[in-house]
Amino acid sequence: MKRAIPVVVLSIAGLVPVWLYQPSSGTSTAQATTPAPSTSSSGTSGTSGTNVVTTTTIDTEKGPVQLQVTFDGTKITAVKMLQQPDHPQTTAAVPKLVAETLQAQSADIDTVSGATITSDAYKESLQAAIDDNAKAASASPSASASEASSRTVDGSALSTEKGPVQVQATFSGTKITAVKLLQQPNHPQTTAAVPVLVAETLKAQSADIDTVSGATITSEAYKESLQAAIDARG
Repeated sequence: MKRAIPVVVLSIAGLVPVWLYQPSSGTSTAQATTPAPSTSSSGTSGTSGTNVVTTTTIDTEKGPVQLQVTFDGTKITAVKMLQQPDHPQTTAAVPKLVAETLQAQSADIDTVSGATITSDAYKESLQAAIDDNAKAASASPSASASEASSRTVDGSALSTEKGPVQVQATFSGTKITAVKLLQQPNHPQTTAAVPVLVAETLKAQSADIDTVSGATITSEAYKESLQAAIDARG
């Protein structure tokens, strides 16, 4: 027979692993800068959903044009001029071109009056970056594939004399990565027992865990609901 685990006081609840993790997200700031020395090369680099594309240099009668474009998936989040003609009209045109790019999310933008040559080279270079990003995305493992391996399942809702109990479990493949109580009795023993049950679940990777002393009814309902979630995972 399994021995009971004493209810742990709430003061150590902080030692229990976090039940659910939420990814943080952020945004990049687009900017146009003064020309920077650069070689005529192209390539892509990035981690996770971010991809930075440096285009080949386009030589115009006004001077070279080269872009560095940052993507988050297919979204353009930043554009930087690595090379541009040293001309007042170009200096004034670049911020407008960048702003239009971020709004249109494509190279289908208006030519800036007085900077036609630079605008056309900018759009050509931008389209090349968009095409390179699309190729890189198609060659990389699909994000949806990794998301498909992660699944959240709700266990059955059980009514007990102490109150309702329902478990929600998150799986990565067959591994239990997080457990959350969607419903639980409003009782001090339950409040203290739940972190212990979750910790035991993540350790055992199953519903075959010990009942928490002082919270037997909640423990048994928790294990039954958890097992239902495991079975529903498939």
